[in-house]
Amino acid sequence: MRTLRRATIAGIGKYTPERVLTNDELSKLVDTNDEWIVQRTGIRERRIAAANEATSDMATKAAQEALDRAGITAAQLDVIVVATCTPDFNNFPATAMLVQNALGAPRTTAFDISVACAGFAHGLDVGAQFVETGRAKNVLVIGAEKMSSVVNWEDRSTCILFGDAAGAVLLQPSDDESGLLASDLGADGSGACLLNLPAGGSRHPMTPELLAGKENTAHMDGKAVFKFGVKVMGETALKALNRAGMTENDVDMLVPHQANIRIIQAAAERMGLVESDGSLSHKVAVNIDRYGNTSAASVPLALYEAWQDGRVVEGNIVVTIGFGAGLAWGANVIRWGKLKP
Repeated sequence: MRTLRRATIAGIGKYTPERVLTNDELSKLVDTNDEWIVQRTGIRERRIAAANEATSDMATKAAQEALDRAGITAAQLDVIVVATCTPDFNNFPATAMLVQNALGAPRTTAFDISVACAGFAHGLDVGAQFVETGRAKNVLVIGAEKMSSVVNWEDRSTCILFGDAAGAVLLQPSDDESGLLASDLGADGSGACLLNLPAGGSRHPMTPELLAGKENTAHMDGKAVFKFGVKVMGETALKALNRAGMTENDVDMLVPHQANIRIIQAAAERMGLVESDGSLSHKVAVNIDRYGNTSAASVPLALYEAWQDGRVVEGNIVVTIGFGAGLAWGANVIRWGKLKP
């Protein structure tokens, strides 16, 4: 019988576009202002990819950094998993295949996961299973989004929220106690209409009328999604911890999806990660003010920065959480291993 081995994060990388779009700049496009956006979302600015910069381009750059930090080449990769809801092409080919080609990794299998903002949580669990079962030694898991390509820049309820970025991790078999300890994944398709991109698929193929009506951009029931996020973020994290035989008291760093600062606050309170004055604990990773909601890239981007800042070190218990369109959710419990600085 083959013994399962944990999948540990051996390398990590990120990429953010150069273009910064501030709230003040957005106020020139739609009826809004910096104070209104910050109070309701916590966002001050976001990154916007260049016109000729696709999701796969950002994913490739984040992936290359992860490979370099792990000390391996693309030729050694076995699997590439890309979590995205903004692929380079509509439906096919998979963005992961474009990343495979750009990296020069000819012997890998490559595929996408489309679970929107919960994509990285699902991708990490799927990627880990290749390592745990012995089917692969080097698995690249990427969260990458060009959300600016699906935003209606005339809709102030959605255009203020999203940004572009990519984050990646390289999974390898663990030779110690580090690695992915447990996950909790879920979905509720009854909420599919609450956050979607209505036109362009087989349900509503694109027509001039749908294009004129901006049906090729993100539509969201903000109140319903907010309520869902507040409920599910804490729940999924606690379930994942329970599966790992742990409680919220064991958490050294919480890395939540950066959708809304108030949702992050609610999740932190559920897990007891707030100070006596109500402010967030230093154990909660927050970068929504600088990047906005980058969907599947949100968690790996925040995880990278928490590690880079020295807030995540070897032996730490890290909990990542994602939720979003689908409706979908997911959480991972990770014991952090050795990473090259």
